[in-house]
Amino acid sequence: EVQLVESGGDLVQAGGSLRLSCVHSGFTFDDYVIGWFRQAPGKERKGVGCIRYNDHTTHYADSLKGRFTISSDNAKNTVFLQIHGLKPEDTAVYYCAAVGNDLGSKCPAKSHFDSWGQGTQVTVFS
Repeated sequence: EVQLVESGGDLVQAGGSLRLSCVHSGFTFDDYVIGWFRQAPGKERKGVGCIRYNDHTTHYADSLKGRFTISSDNAKNTVFLQIHGLKPEDTAVYYCAAVGNDLGSKCPAKSHFDSWGQGTQVTVFS
């Protein structure tokens, strides 16, 4: 019953910033993980990072540390992905996803996520 809806994708000039939103509902457990992924045309969907509710921590793909920040507004059931210093190679559809009963460390593997949003397009031009 978990539902996720992404928004905030846009056409942005290189060097700019975006904040993507993921509004979620239908959570049953308090040990959910919300992950952010991205998929460029013709390429594999890859993890960006995640926020864990069991220990209130955020984690990021090693190659993306520094320009990406995940945060949440619990009152609004929203998780954010802030991207700074956008580059053309950041162009992709960005997805959020959720998995419950995950008490591991860092981010679960992509295959572990049960629920996915529809994605939001980020296009970066020079």
